[in-house]
Amino acid sequence: QVQLVESGGGLVQAWGSLRISCAASGTFSKYHMGWFRQATGKEREFVAAVTWSGGTTYYVDSVKYRFTISRDNAKNTVYLQMNSLKPEDTAVYYCNARIRRAGVDYVYWGQGTQVTVSS
Repeated sequence: QVQLVESGGGLVQAWGSLRISCAASGTFSKYHMGWFRQATGKEREFVAAVTWSGGTTYYVDSVKYRFTISRDNAKNTVYLQMNSLKPEDTAVYYCNARIRRAGVDYVYWGQGTQVTVSS
C-alpha cells in the first residue's frame, strides 16, 4: 500500500507557473503515478501520468506543452510543473498511484491540493 500527500498548491495569476508535489510512502518506485483534477461542479479528469520508470509520460490534450510530469524515485516524489496557467486550470489536483498485482489494479489517491488561477 502507498500513502500520498500533495503539496504546493496555491493562488497564481494567469500565465504564471506553479509546481505541485506528491510525496509517497511505501514502494513508490513500482507504481505508475498520475495527476487528476476536479473543478467545482465537474467530474474528476485525468491530467498527466508517468510510468514507474519515468520513461513514458501521458497528458490530456488541454495541458500538453504547458504541464510536465516527472518523478524522483529516490525521493519518493512525483511533480507536476504547470506553466502558462489559465483560469480553466483552477481545480483541486489529486495525486494517483496505480499498480497491477495478479491481474488486479490497485489505485490510491491523495487528499488533493487546491490550485487557483486568477484572470
